Amino acid sequence: MASNEAQQEELEVLKSIYDGDNAFKQISETVFQYKFGEDGSYKSFLVEISWPPNYPEEPPTISLELFYNKHVIPSVKEAVKAGLLQQTEDLMGMSMTFSLFEWVKDNLDSLLSEQPETPIISAPTQETVDESDDSPAKKDKKEQLTKSQKRRLFDRFGTSDRPRGWDWVDIIKHLSQTGGKQE
Repeated sequence: MASNEAQQEELEVLKSIYDGDNAFKQISETVFQYKFGEDGSYKSFLVEISWPPNYPEEPPTISLELFYNKHVIPSVKEAVKAGLLQQTEDLMGMSMTFSLFEWVKDNLDSLLSEQPETPIISAPTQETVDESDDSPAKKDKKEQLTKSQKRRLFDRFGTSDRPRGWDWVDIIKHLSQTGGKQE
């Protein structure tokens, strides 16, 4: 069976198996992601598997370098990737995407044993949070006007003896000077 036919067959199988599974996402015809763990938990991560053109005769590309995985410590990422690469060597020549996702599901607890439950917060990060709490108080200050700005405001809106509409254009006078329609 040609590589393309094997890929099409595995694609159909994956669609039927993971139909309705919110953790599975098909990015393109050859790129798939699966989310392991609970949403919002620090013990959750995404695995992305990309099929090269000659898949399944050559191993798929496995990536954990996704934005969602920014909280996962590097040793856990390396353990997951090393385990998946070992599985790809054992399954070479066969459809393996489902088997790889299932292997991670089965070994999830052991793979995440080093991952902390909560994020590690360093002291500088905490200090920057404290500084940002004070900033709204600084923003409440009123804007101070300079003397020239105050003078201009007084000249514009201050006590003046000019009648209302002093700078309006006298429309009738203007039209009489320009002339009306020629008949």
